[in-house]
Amino acid sequence: MMDSSNPDGTSPNKESFVRSLSQQSASSHQLTGSAGNSVREGSLGGLRSRTSPNKESIVRSLSQQSASSYQLMGSAGNSVREVNLGGLGSRGLTGNSVREASLDGLGSRGMRYGSKRAESDGYGSSQKELNDEDARLIYIDDPTKTNEKFEFAGNSIRTSKYTIITFVPRNLFEQFHRVAYIYFLIIAILNQIPQLAVFGRGASILPLAFVLLVSAVKDGYEDWRRHKADRVENNREALVLNNGQFQPKKWKHIRVGEIIKVPSNQTLPCDIVLLSTSDPTGVAYVQTINLDGESNLKTRYAKQETLLKNPEKEKISGILKCEIPNRNIYGFLANMEIEGKKMSLGPSNIILRGCELKNTGWAIGVAVYCGRDTKAMLNSSGAPSKRSRLETQMNREIIMLSFFLVALCTIVTTLFGVWMARHKDQLNTLPYYRKQDFDKGYVDHYDYYGMALEIFFAFLMSVIMFQIMIPIALYISMELVRVGQAFFMVQDRNMYDETTNSAFQCRALNINEDLGQIKYVFSDKTGTLTENKMEFQCASVAGVNYSNGTAEQAGYSVQVDGQVLRPKMKVKVDPELQKLAKIGKETDEGKQVYDFFLALATCNTIVPLIMDSDDPTVKLIDYQGESPDEQALAYAAAAYGFMLIERTTGYILIDVQGERQRFDVLGLHEFDSDRKRMSVILGLPGKTVRVFVKGADVTMFSVINKSSNSDVISYTEAHIHSYSSVGLRTLVIGMRELNGQEFEQWQSSYEAATSALLGRAAKLRQVAYNVENNILILGASGIEDKLQQGVPEAIESLRIAGIKVWLLTGDKQETAISIGYSSKLLTSEMKQIIINSSSKESSRRKLEEALNMFKNGTTGSNPFALIIDGTSLVYVLDSELEEELFLLAKECAVVVCCRVAPLQKAGIVSLIKSRTDDLTLAIGDGANDVSMIQEADVGVGISGQEGRQAVMASDFAMGQFRILVTLLLVHGHWNYQRMGYMLLYNFYRNAVFVLILFWYILFTRYSSTSAITDWSSVLYSVIYTSLPTIAVGILDKDLSRRTLLRYPPLYGAGQREEGYNPKLFWLTMMDTIWQSVVVYFIPLGAYWKTTVDRSGFGDLWTIAIVVAVNLHLAMDVIRWSWIIHLVVWVSIIATIICVIIIDAIPILPGYWAIFHIWRKGPFWLCLLACPIVALLPRFAVKFCSQYFFPNDIQIAREAEKYDSWNGWGGQEIEMSQMPNPPREQ
Repeated sequence: MMDSSNPDGTSPNKESFVRSLSQQSASSHQLTGSAGNSVREGSLGGLRSRTSPNKESIVRSLSQQSASSYQLMGSAGNSVREVNLGGLGSRGLTGNSVREASLDGLGSRGMRYGSKRAESDGYGSSQKELNDEDARLIYIDDPTKTNEKFEFAGNSIRTSKYTIITFVPRNLFEQFHRVAYIYFLIIAILNQIPQLAVFGRGASILPLAFVLLVSAVKDGYEDWRRHKADRVENNREALVLNNGQFQPKKWKHIRVGEIIKVPSNQTLPCDIVLLSTSDPTGVAYVQTINLDGESNLKTRYAKQETLLKNPEKEKISGILKCEIPNRNIYGFLANMEIEGKKMSLGPSNIILRGCELKNTGWAIGVAVYCGRDTKAMLNSSGAPSKRSRLETQMNREIIMLSFFLVALCTIVTTLFGVWMARHKDQLNTLPYYRKQDFDKGYVDHYDYYGMALEIFFAFLMSVIMFQIMIPIALYISMELVRVGQAFFMVQDRNMYDETTNSAFQCRALNINEDLGQIKYVFSDKTGTLTENKMEFQCASVAGVNYSNGTAEQAGYSVQVDGQVLRPKMKVKVDPELQKLAKIGKETDEGKQVYDFFLALATCNTIVPLIMDSDDPTVKLIDYQGESPDEQALAYAAAAYGFMLIERTTGYILIDVQGERQRFDVLGLHEFDSDRKRMSVILGLPGKTVRVFVKGADVTMFSVINKSSNSDVISYTEAHIHSYSSVGLRTLVIGMRELNGQEFEQWQSSYEAATSALLGRAAKLRQVAYNVENNILILGASGIEDKLQQGVPEAIESLRIAGIKVWLLTGDKQETAISIGYSSKLLTSEMKQIIINSSSKESSRRKLEEALNMFKNGTTGSNPFALIIDGTSLVYVLDSELEEELFLLAKECAVVVCCRVAPLQKAGIVSLIKSRTDDLTLAIGDGANDVSMIQEADVGVGISGQEGRQAVMASDFAMGQFRILVTLLLVHGHWNYQRMGYMLLYNFYRNAVFVLILFWYILFTRYSSTSAITDWSSVLYSVIYTSLPTIAVGILDKDLSRRTLLRYPPLYGAGQREEGYNPKLFWLTMMDTIWQSVVVYFIPLGAYWKTTVDRSGFGDLWTIAIVVAVNLHLAMDVIRWSWIIHLVVWVSIIATIICVIIIDAIPILPGYWAIFHIWRKGPFWLCLLACPIVALLPRFAVKFCSQYFFPNDIQIAREAEKYDSWNGWGGQEIEMSQMPNPPREQ
């Protein structure tokens, strides 16, 4: 038996392999070119009759199968992992010549989207060498010494923002980041100055205080929930070594350096380096679903030097030096010294906080990162804050209103100065200025401060008087409306995905309305358009194509202790290939098939798990791997009789056609983004050593021995091209046999690299490069990833809606084109412009040729599709060619970018954002899509198979791509129309009120006095008119769901900004001027030369304004509900009641005024005439525009109303709601 406890090193019985191999002739055990060639020639001679050597005939034979059965999946060498990215800190898979890209550079320094390496501070030192400056020193099982010297963070976490002491100052500080709040604060302070007091001191503070209070209550409630969750988390218990025994200890009290024991199915309290496990080989299986969302089991290992140590029986002492805390969840660099022996540690030796221990009895480790220093906490930041397009435009209109406010104040101040120059000697006796009160027996003179100060005070008093021109309640109204809109989006059953049990998530509340203005959609392919559930479809073995898999087979079954053991998944098998697999190594053909499937079964990181089935006599093997590709290949091997039974760090047990065979694992080179392949070194039963390699065709053909088997290579290349053309992911499989000298050389290099204290990753990569050469090709595999349900229909709807959909994928060009056709992104009528360049000059030439074609008018009427690869983008992005690419892409209906790296995806999004005003949306499901999602105006994450990194970085999350149609065309349209109207209405209602005050000042000697009471001025925006606009912003629908989905071009209203634009704003302001004139002058004329005082006028104007603005809103409501009815009419009634209450309080000005004025007939006539006359022009314009010049929405609305479209009938439920929608676990 081989001692395999050290996964990173070599096993003791490797020496026996060396001795055995050395005794034999090296040449007799090496797969020489001539020998390999003769074998392949013989096999080809017997099998070529089943496939034509002509590439065209191969393509034709494959094309006869349904294209839909070969949906697109990448072939870019992602069998182990297509990308190796953390949520915000890892490396991305790139295109042909693109090496790697740092995603974390997005936030730290200027980002480049080409092929340059982007080192980022956010990575920490996982990508760097470990040195004393970038390391922390930990004394194992001595937390006192460790923390006294270095003061590391404790394990208590805190996700809350506030404490009882800091809540008020910090919350106020955050809220006053809004400039409008500072404006109202200054106004309230000015109103406290006696010379400038226009309103009551308390009344002037109330609006701002109310808004701040509501926001503070919301923030406080959210933070209270965070505190509650923190308390539960911090008070959980773990087993910590204390005085030689493991004793329960609360998580918050755990310190760096302590030894922790984690039982099976328990969650890790902190980041620990493994010391030992219940498995004799030191392996531990963990589930990282709480960290990155991936449910597949990962393997972690304890070092051989600590594996047999029991901390309860013997003290473990040593020093561990590791990198400083960083966010890279896939990287770790450390050195450990125990009993004078130094060893290096890597990502396979650490288990992170939040992971759950599975299929392992227990694991013991030392805490290296605690609390806020853990990688989970460092990656717990939410989605980036974004501001909607409407809010940006609203700020522009607020600036315009500010200028309008200054203009009104300037007019009042100028007229006041002219009047003051003429009447400054009469101020003690003139109305609105005099302070002399002869009835009470004392005289108080008007305080005159001189002309300059009087004019200055007049200007400030006018600003205070007209302050509500800037609607302070608008901000809180927008927040409430967005919350309401998000509630109905989450509750929408049509956006709930039953297949993944995923409800729609609204993670960002401040860009709901942007969903109605999207012009570009940038989509990933794998897991976004496809299901990311791989199925093995076909294979090319020794140059022969086997693609006739029709019948599904449960896979090879074996008897173990009276029970049947079979794979969990069924696989379609090719009868001819299955026949050859059963023959074994008796023939040359059988040997090649044997080696091919042996490579599929062994060259992976699959963990086989035994599961119960409905039949108690049958057990199922569930293959858990780090990627769906690996799982598909392992199930395929099992279906053909190569069933992986057991895997440890030292050996692999495979049932080969009924014979149990053990293969010693002498070394494993995992997949990385530089090599784009993986390899395993196996010791075979015949005392031979072989290297099995699989990876992307681009990298594999560069290491294959082309001097032999040239025919096999050419046929395999043709098959790969054919597989990719019908949308399959492809991988190339190869093998090499090592003689004694080669194995010994590899062994020494491998052991030196694994034990290296510095540069371990680079040295291991170099060892892999050295052994992965002169490879003998075995064949290639074709794996299918089916399109998600409804993807073609969704893309077609988006295109009809005027939205351009771009495909950004890391897959091969043929695969990307195939998925383009199957998803209806590409059509047969489109002409393709393909740019595959290997130099900057070549890229420039092809771009210029394509642009000249458009400039010269030789393109014809057919639409164009631009297809460009990542290598070309290396030379285009971040260079002067960007502009040419943009001009070309703008002329094309579709753009497909293949072989692109994560940062290149972000670069494409940035290309559009920086050169157009169009809104962009990026949608993806994996960590390689995070940069693209964060770069776009709206980011959407798919809750798929590749973890939750995309979801955590997104603004919205959903289960499948097809839901995007409902999100944009229905909710996006509604949200935009509602929010646009709400903004205009808020500006209108406040401007009407301000202009009433303005007209009154002109008739009161520019005295900055008001007929409307202070409290009515305050309550106008808070109670009188606020609720109706909020209700309409949440509930009103201009068109039904069915209409919007049936006629996607209606979405164009948002793209054209028909719901909110400068023209509508200024038309609204003009209407505001008219309505203010009517509401002010009709009562003034009716009561001219009467005894009605200003308080009576003020009450009449207040009620008339509220009635007018609420009827104005009622005219625009499309779909009435009982809630809208309630808030509109109750607001009018509430206004009258409040006016009565205010006038019934003796200490307030205007006591009993309302009771005097409503006794007379003109009062009721004025209340009737003011709204009618004020709204008459608006009604007339609205009628004429809709009758004579209707837009698309108005036409669709009328068609709905009169059922004039065929098949329209039947009552429709507008919104299907789920009382308690299922949530993702």
